[in-house]
Amino acid sequence: MPFTIAEKILARAAGQAGLTAGDDIQVKPDFVHAYDFPGYTDVIFKTMKEEFGIDQIPEPERYAIFIDHMVPAIDPKEELLHAGTREWCADNNVALFERKGIGHQVASEVGYAVPGSFLVHFDGHISQMGAFGMLAVGLRRHLLEAFVRETITFQVPATTRVNLTGKLQPGVMARDVFHHVVRTIGPRSCNFQVLEFGGDGMMNFTIADRQTLCGLAMFTGAITAIVNPDEMTLAYTGPLACLELDPVCSDDDAEFAAVHDIDISDLAPIVVVPPNPSNTEDLTDHLGLEVHTGYLGSCASGRLEDLRAAAQVLKGRKIKEGFALHVIPTSNVIMARAAEEGLITILADAGAFISSSSCDYCFGRIATMSAGQRAVSTGTLNVRGRMGSPDSEIYICNAAAVAAAALEGKIADPRDYFDGPGDTQ
Repeated sequence: MPFTIAEKILARAAGQAGLTAGDDIQVKPDFVHAYDFPGYTDVIFKTMKEEFGIDQIPEPERYAIFIDHMVPAIDPKEELLHAGTREWCADNNVALFERKGIGHQVASEVGYAVPGSFLVHFDGHISQMGAFGMLAVGLRRHLLEAFVRETITFQVPATTRVNLTGKLQPGVMARDVFHHVVRTIGPRSCNFQVLEFGGDGMMNFTIADRQTLCGLAMFTGAITAIVNPDEMTLAYTGPLACLELDPVCSDDDAEFAAVHDIDISDLAPIVVVPPNPSNTEDLTDHLGLEVHTGYLGSCASGRLEDLRAAAQVLKGRKIKEGFALHVIPTSNVIMARAAEEGLITILADAGAFISSSSCDYCFGRIATMSAGQRAVSTGTLNVRGRMGSPDSEIYICNAAAVAAAALEGKIADPRDYFDGPGDTQ
């Protein structure tokens, strides 16, 4: 019987010979991740001890905690939260990654990118780990079960397949591809499903591109996204993986809830218009709209490909007077590599404010906007109040478009800053 990659991963983790969509199972996650955040990890740690009597977590190697929000702390309550997380991790011998970058990215850098594995988190953007051929699911407020029991209750999801064909034009990026997918198949087309990306076009996508595609899966209603592992995947994960598992792929005749074929050859840059992450429109329909600030970063963007694209736009140029461009590489590793390539120098010379990796810019804790201000952003959301005043606006676009807007002080077409065939890499 043919199976999807998601069905195969869950069958192995549940110790069953075969599973299909709709099956109710008890499944053991290979990895349980979280970042410390008030109302989440602090509550989990307290509940484990007081309600379940768990003083020492079994199999601590399955767990990892990341401190990537409220970094650095700006008041004693925030630092107290971090201190509690450090203490719990030390007491339980659980891996803690602090000030290394955004946890979803750091996880892929330190060995948790394991093709064929099953990972759970409370944050839905963990889906970006699907770029490595693993099933990474955000359980929202139900992660507690994974901390107090060996297995969790789960229902095998159906899978929608998106086949991408063609190659992107200069100035068009993976970010545009994902938002075009939302526009094409609909923001609720994959409710409670796995979104599987494939097709010949995937050969032109880097690991970082695939992370972008997978990391935004929730905006189709999907619980996660995944890419079948290939030689590129295994070359990345092989030297790092902290767990040995056999990679698996969807069978050619696997049953999908739906299959969509999308040609990206003629795709133009896209902008996601506030206040809804499904408001996808052509960027050219908004050219000239005044913007005041820009954010290039987040777990969805801010990797080397994004920094390279922005640097290509900004090299030898100056950001418009009065415009605030914040560039936040997704991890310290990416920051260091960007420095080695000279990208940090280019961005700084252009007038960008460059800061160490943190989630804080994305959810408006830093560089907040006042009423009436408008941002271009590679962040994850554009809902009201996400980056400050509920009367400010966020226009989501690719990294090159953020850089172009920084130069002109208005939404601008990044393709004007690229010449000749090729991509933004």
